[in-house]
Amino acid sequence: HVQLVESGGGSVQAGGSLRLSCVVSGNTIAAYCMAWFRQAPGKEREGVARTPLGSDTIDYSDSVKGRFELTISRDSAKIAAYMMYLQMNSLKPEDSAMYYCAARPQPCTWSAGDFRSWGQGTQVTVS
Repeated sequence: HVQLVESGGGSVQAGGSLRLSCVVSGNTIAAYCMAWFRQAPGKEREGVARTPLGSDTIDYSDSVKGRFELTISRDSAKIAAYMMYLQMNSLKPEDSAMYYCAARPQPCTWSAGDFRSWGQGTQVTVS
């Protein structure tokens, strides 16, 4: 069972930055794909960044490439837990959405329907 707890988000002016955090824990997560998704009102949930744990490979959607950065580190305070971050720079109004961290057994995909473990979501608003 994988648990994800998000924090961060908020409101910022266009051109600004925000950082989202996600604590990921579970006994089998070492073989998981970790990802960030977002969903704006009336739109489908879309993947923006993803990485297989244990890999140096990080993929970004074209809409955020060069502006967003996904990083992961071990949570030294807990066994079988990681911290995942999404640093968002040069934010645009079209980046406004509810952002979710998500996990699934590898391989990584971009399809939200393939992910069964989700954080609670955090709102990002860019004006």
